[in-house]
Formats: sequence, C-alpha cells, structure tokens
Amino acid sequence: MSHLASKVLPISNSQKVDLSHIAGMTLDDFLDYTLEATEHGVRLSAFFAHPVEGNLMRLWAILVYDHQSLVLPVYTDLAQDSYPSLTPYCPQAHWFEREILEQCGIKPEGHPWLKPIRFHRPFCRRSNAGPDDESAPPQVGSTDFFHMEGEEIHEVAVGPVHAGIIEPGHFRFQCHGENVFHLEISLGYQYRGIERALTAEPGRRAIHYMETAAGDTTIGHTLAYCQAMESLGGTQVPPRAQALRGIALELERIANHTGDLGALAGDVGYLPTLSYCGRIRGDVLNMTAMLCGNRFGRGFLRPGGTAYDVEPERRDTLLKRLDAVERDLAVAVNLMWKAPSVLARFEGTGTVERKVCDAIGLVGPAARASGANRDIRKDMPLGIFQFAQVPVSTWDSGDVFARGYVRWLEIQQSISFIREQLESLPGGSVLSTPGNPAPHHLTISLVEGWRGEICHVAISDAGGNFTRYKIIDPSFHNWFGLAYALRDQQISDFPLCNKSFNLSYCGHDL
Repeated sequence: MSHLASKVLPISNSQKVDLSHIAGMTLDDFLDYTLEATEHGVRLSAFFAHPVEGNLMRLWAILVYDHQSLVLPVYTDLAQDSYPSLTPYCPQAHWFEREILEQCGIKPEGHPWLKPIRFHRPFCRRSNAGPDDESAPPQVGSTDFFHMEGEEIHEVAVGPVHAGIIEPGHFRFQCHGENVFHLEISLGYQYRGIERALTAEPGRRAIHYMETAAGDTTIGHTLAYCQAMESLGGTQVPPRAQALRGIALELERIANHTGDLGALAGDVGYLPTLSYCGRIRGDVLNMTAMLCGNRFGRGFLRPGGTAYDVEPERRDTLLKRLDAVERDLAVAVNLMWKAPSVLARFEGTGTVERKVCDAIGLVGPAARASGANRDIRKDMPLGIFQFAQVPVSTWDSGDVFARGYVRWLEIQQSISFIREQLESLPGGSVLSTPGNPAPHHLTISLVEGWRGEICHVAISDAGGNFTRYKIIDPSFHNWFGLAYALRDQQISDFPLCNKSFNLSYCGHDL
C-alpha cells in the first residue's frame, strides 16, 4: 500500500499498545488509508468515535489484515461535526457510519441513506454538546423506509412481533407479485445501552453485560472481554484454562449450528432432521452445563482463566456424550443431505456472490459459504488455537445450501477439536489473578464466535477505566448480507434465507 502505511502501527490479536505510540492522521490521510486498505483485501472490523480532550472527536478505524495476522488501528481527531462518508466507496462502512451519527452526532456527508440504526439518543458526544436528555429519542421503528413505485409493486411489512418466541425485528419488502426487489431491515427494539454502561462505570457488572450481550453467544463475547482485560492487565492464563475455554467455545458452536440445521430442515418441512436436531442441541447444551452449571456457559469464563475445572470423571462423561452427539448428528443431518426435495429448496436460493461478500464485509459461516477462507482461529489465533488449529470449512456457492453445509463441516471439526482437548488436558490451575488495566492503552480482542468474528475494542483512560469500549457482534456485519440475499428471490424464501444467516437482534442492538 501507499506511503501512509508507514504511519500505521500493526499489532496482533489482543496485544496492548500505549496510545502515545499510535500516530494520529489528518482526516484526508485517514480516509485515504482506510479506502486504500479495504481495496487491497483488508477488512473494516470496527469503525467508531469517542470524545477526547479539547472537544475533539476521535474517529477510529480498526482494520484487519487476515492473511498477515495483523490488526491495523488508525484514528483521526475531528473538530467539526461531519466528514466525507466512506460508504459510497467502501460499502463495509455503511452500517458503521449510521451508528456513528446516532451515537456521536457526527454526520458522514454523502452517505446514501442515513437513518437511525438503534433509535436512541446520542451518548458519546463532546463535552459541550449538552445533556443526553435534551431531546426525546426517535420512536423505535419509525424511519424513512425505502419505497418503490410502479404498476403492481406492493409492500409487505413483517414484524417486529413475529409468530413464535423469537426476538423483535422489522422487515419491509418491496415486491412485484412474489418476487422481492428489495428488503429493508429495521432493528433497535432490543437496545439495552451496554456500551454506554461500560464507558460510564464498568465495575463488577461488566462481565454480566458480556454474558448477555447476545445470549446464544455467551462464551464468544465473554471470551473476547476476558482477552481484552487480560491484555490490559498483563495477565497470563494457565494452559489448562486455555484448553477449557476452547472446549466451551466449540460446544457453543456445535449447539447453535445443530439448532440451525434443524431449523433449516423445518423451514422446508423436513421433519426427521428438525426433530432430531432439536433434541441433540439440548444434549450439547447440557454438556456446557456440565462445565459450569449453566447451559449457555454463564459463570464459566473469568478474566484470568475459568471459574470451574473439569475432574477426570466429568471429563470421561463429556467424552461419552460427545461420541453420542457425533453419532446421532451424522444420522440426522445426512438424512437431510440425501433428500432431493430438501436440496431442491436449498440450492440456488439466497445466493451471495464472493465479490459481494467481500464488498459488504460478511464474516463467519456466511462468508465462508461464499468461498472466503477466513477464520479468526486460523488468521489471528490466540489461546489454545495457537497450538491446536481447527481447519477452516468453506464452500463456494454462496446459497442456503452452502450456509447450511459449512455449518455441518464446522460441527465435525469442532467435535474432533473437543475430543482432542479433553483427552490431553494440561495439568495445573485454571485461574490466575488478573492484573489492573494499564492506563492510556488500547487493545483489540478478536474471537471467532459461532456466527463469525467478534470484535471488542477497549481503550483505557488515566485511571485504567474504559474511556471507550466498543463491541461488534458478527450480526452487525451480516444483516445487510441477508437483505442482499433476498433480492430477486420469492418472498416465500425469506424464512429459509433468514435462518441460513440466523443473525442476532440483541447482539446487533446491544
């Protein structure tokens, strides 16, 4: 890349760096470098702002160079309330720039479709911006929806209340007959103010915020937080705890992928796989409960290691249950792959081409289903994944079948990984005493959750507290991928496409 690369300090996953060692850029250089980097295969993992001294707003771009295992943090300080939007040239920035406007009141001039993303008051503003409650927040879901006009074009609105016990989200389709021209997704119904709470006073509540940031990703988000705190505090995690963390993360992956495969079968009326996977998912959740007493893993991870150990008897029971899960899943899932009626509905439905996947910044199984060979466990390995690699599972058709089949491949790899770790657990303790966070430092913690890349950015102040803590759930990257997948599809394909992504409402809304 250009001469601007010499101004950037590359770091590794969860490496702490003194803020004084990161050189700020002019706004023009910041925009030029970010655009040039993304044009050369570097991804925009996070993009956010926060106030600094002198009533400036610091605009951060966290760029991830997967195949070089590098994280590139860059920033610029803004005195004005706007900057030229990146989105027209870098679609990955689309969602982020809407968030920056809503959270900080900084307008990306030239953004093609600015509107609220979570419908809350700004909370990360300059000190002279006035109190947060000076105006009422926008009404959730009330926005300027995209609208098409033409003969026989009609609009279909779905949600936010859905049939079934699921989270709220609003979907608005522009259709001609059964054909979908455009899907717009409006979220924000689950907003809980987690980032605001972490910045204000994290304290002992922080770990509980992380465990519930996205309830089905308790291990993934809590691990990202623990890595960030351990980095800032210079804490060494015992090898045994590293292995147990990896086991918990992969159990979470297996449980959710199993549930998704069953739900995909249910969406096309294939009941054998639906019924079996529902029960097997419960078996995997019960294995997580054996680790800590909670089926979703709450209470298991703590900065410094794990709160619980696994004695030999429980390890043997886990291995037996893992064998049963592997055997039962092979029967249940392969039934579906052998059913022509199922494949006819999966193949060619909701296709996201590799070029589009890279342009909009998809992550996780959704990206790997479009042929993208990237996975934090391989590209930015940390903890046990530095020593025990999990092969990356990809497919290249980019359709519902690919997104389902990649899940099945990943389940098999995760089972092998867990078995290997349980059979060779290191000795020793499982918890170290965490150190105090270093002041005026930055760390970027990346974890390959079951949906994809989880990114936590922690910036400490003079007292070691968070001046900003930014959380990016993989759903934040992937919701627009779902919208794209519905273009030129039948509206009846929406449930199937939606489940093939299975994105988190609360993980997005935070």
